[in-house]
Amino acid sequence: MAAASPAPAPRHAKALMIQGTGSDVGKSLIVAGLIRAFANRGLKVVPFKPQNMSNNAAVTADGGEIGRAQALQARAARIASSVHMNPVLLKPQSEVGSQVVVQGKILGNARASEYQSMKPGLMVAVLDSFARLATDADLVIVEGAGSAAEVNLRAGDIANMGFAVAADVPVVLLGDIDRGGVIAQVVGTKAVIPATDAARVVGFLINKFRGDASLFASGLAFIEEATNWPALGLIPHFADASLLPAEDAVALIKPALPGDGGLTVVVPVLPHIANFDDLDPLKAEPGVRLVMLRRGEVLPAETDVVILPGSKATIADLAALRVEGWDIDILAHARRGGRVVGICGGYQMLGRRVADPQGIEGPAGSVAGLGLLDVETVLTAEKSLVEVSGQLAGSGAPFAGYEMHVGETSGPDSARPALSFTDGRPDGATSPDGRIEGHYVHGIFNADAARSAILARWGGTASDLAFEARNEATLDRLAAHIAAHVDLDKLLGLARLGRAADRSIVRGRRLPRHCERSEAIQP
Repeated sequence: MAAASPAPAPRHAKALMIQGTGSDVGKSLIVAGLIRAFANRGLKVVPFKPQNMSNNAAVTADGGEIGRAQALQARAARIASSVHMNPVLLKPQSEVGSQVVVQGKILGNARASEYQSMKPGLMVAVLDSFARLATDADLVIVEGAGSAAEVNLRAGDIANMGFAVAADVPVVLLGDIDRGGVIAQVVGTKAVIPATDAARVVGFLINKFRGDASLFASGLAFIEEATNWPALGLIPHFADASLLPAEDAVALIKPALPGDGGLTVVVPVLPHIANFDDLDPLKAEPGVRLVMLRRGEVLPAETDVVILPGSKATIADLAALRVEGWDIDILAHARRGGRVVGICGGYQMLGRRVADPQGIEGPAGSVAGLGLLDVETVLTAEKSLVEVSGQLAGSGAPFAGYEMHVGETSGPDSARPALSFTDGRPDGATSPDGRIEGHYVHGIFNADAARSAILARWGGTASDLAFEARNEATLDRLAAHIAAHVDLDKLLGLARLGRAADRSIVRGRRLPRHCERSEAIQP
């Protein structure tokens, strides 16, 4: 009898952190590309972001939620997502500040000043999650948040240098030449951060370059001389970046021309819009003209379908919709026989009433909905975070997606559900004429068969777009793009094994109480 094979030796990851000179310099995208590039070399790579602020979140395989960017980075690594990849997630709400999600579960709400006092305790959870990931990976690539030069927030920082110091992780600084002043961005960062933090920086990258790279050679040399940090790469603009899911709502602020497809789908951009990557597959369809309706604009006369998207604050966004007069436009559109679809928070808005008896979103109370569906919603403290699959009502087309919501919705129109889950449970509601519908599931349009069936029902035509395959191909192109302009061997050589190698960095320090009892994060 052959002897049993020895158990594989545990991995102890090296780590490298990408911090930015500011917000929206491309940190999330570059980290995703680096992860796929190193994964293509056979390394087990894990993404990590200590603290994130975003209402565009994703449900994880272990039953929590993290920022959308970390879910994309997990996909780039070809591994299942985990709550530990983004242990602190801040989700801005209306009158209660931000919802604080720690290791995938809601800890509570906090205003900005209150949150600062919470950070020391949250650092324990951050280091705990990082240590867990690092014990079973070859490389952890960490993404910072905002700017490394936010010296006013350095005390108690858990997102940038505060974390890098606590976990003993080297830092690469990323600047964005596309927004101008990149020399000042990098040199200025060196000038304002403490010398001990500056010493942790092992080099810099310049992102989004356009034109002849030789013309910036002297710029790179100037930065190197002024900072004593080596240039690690000049990364040209990646034209296909828009094909990948965006994390921040800033992507919706940037002007974007709608497509010229025959089916006009209009989406009101509400202040607390969430999970707006639901719309990416529609934007990619050549037969769809997707219009993002902004403040001060009116519903186009040629609108075929209105989609009310997800919301982090249903009641506040319903009020904002009325301030813009969009409720009048939508009701008139429905009276003319137009279609209206609600997803998650948008589904709740379509009903007769939304009640918040526990003050989940603000003062306790209830408000009238649009009344287009005969259902009512009661917001509850318990949050549904689950991956789901099933079939569309009527066509039977398969879908896979996720639920991420508080509240329960019921009423007569629920007898005509929009979806049927694999376990037989119904979801959503449809009006008697079938032209108004809503449901709680995000990600339905990603499924090619489901999207094709939905567009046919709306009077449009789907293309042969294979949406998920396109995302995979885009990640591979991004990895090749970065590998062509960054010395990956040198970058890997700069990564090092810090105090993340074992969990001694958190030994004797208490996690937030809800984390200690969460089954999802037990070793």
